[in-house]
Amino acid sequence: MAYKPKFISFDCYGTLINFEMGPTAKKIFDGRVPADRMPGFLDSFRYYRLDEVLGEWKPFFDVVENSIRRACKLHGVEYRSTDAVALYAAVPTWQPHPNVVETLQAIAPHIPLVILSNSMVDLIPHSVAHLKAPFHAVYTAEEAGAYKPRAQMFEYMFDQLGCGPDQMMHVSSSFRYDLMTASDLGFMAKAFIDRGHEPACDGYGVNRLTDVRQLPGLLGLECPPQTTVAERVA
Repeated sequence: MAYKPKFISFDCYGTLINFEMGPTAKKIFDGRVPADRMPGFLDSFRYYRLDEVLGEWKPFFDVVENSIRRACKLHGVEYRSTDAVALYAAVPTWQPHPNVVETLQAIAPHIPLVILSNSMVDLIPHSVAHLKAPFHAVYTAEEAGAYKPRAQMFEYMFDQLGCGPDQMMHVSSSFRYDLMTASDLGFMAKAFIDRGHEPACDGYGVNRLTDVRQLPGLLGLECPPQTTVAERVA
């Protein structure tokens, strides 16, 4: 079966752009957090970022600052005001995952590409430029007044596109931020790019891809050589 969506929307950080918040934090806190405690510290930082976006919208810098401050408090680590600044400043430097640019360029002539990102209006253009693909639209949490996984952000996209979820495919490397909500909202199709930072979850009707180059095959487009058929997560 080949899906024929009117639009295909993508999460940006983690899915298309290599999300290096954890590795960046690891470098910043090297020496303040012992090596054996670093994994737990980074796990806390990751969880607090999710917790921070579940409430009312706030600037993404505040999400980062509050999250790293809370992780420091939990683990008894010294927090410095420069920590959040360094973490936030790193975001525009992050690059696409392998094969992303070529895959987006292969799909774009056939289906309009959309980014739906937990980002800021002045931050996202740097990452979009790295992707080197013609996007039909780019929407941020700042514009929507809410972060994923809240449905409000997806609904903002629907309103802007004049298109319902039953006519769209959503692509992400995260169930917690994207694909659970996409399932609840009734997207025509959902693709999970398995980057290894979240486990696949059964029961959401998601197509699990182990290589982003498998995505064109779901759309009835030619796949690059040496790719396999998507494994469907029932």
